[in-house]
Amino acid sequence: MTETVAEPAAHLHLGRRGEELAARHLESLGLVVLDRNWRCREGELDIVATDYQTVVVCEVKTRTGRNFGDPAEAVTGEKSARIRRITGQWLRERGVRWCPLRFDVISILATPDEAPQLKHIAGAF
Repeated sequence: MTETVAEPAAHLHLGRRGEELAARHLESLGLVVLDRNWRCREGELDIVATDYQTVVVCEVKTRTGRNFGDPAEAVTGEKSARIRRITGQWLRERGVRWCPLRFDVISILATPDEAPQLKHIAGAF
């Protein structure tokens, strides 16, 4: 018998909450969110936004503690390379031939007893 391991609902809720906070943060900076959780075979882009000049691809990392370091540290070189490849697919699907790109990371620390702490690293990779 094969066993399937599902992601706990609490973890999914935490991720959605973090992405919602990140989207609101980007909008507060004047960006327009174009896509959220855009998926293709190779993976997912958390948030794609624009300031009408640059397409901003934002990876969101939300954690409840620092047991594994700052949430942003989870965006490794391998992860950033995958995000760049997926962004190429997003651009092709949208028919965008060329535009300035920026890759950001939003790190959210959401401890149970405190308000979430958001750190926005523009041009992270």
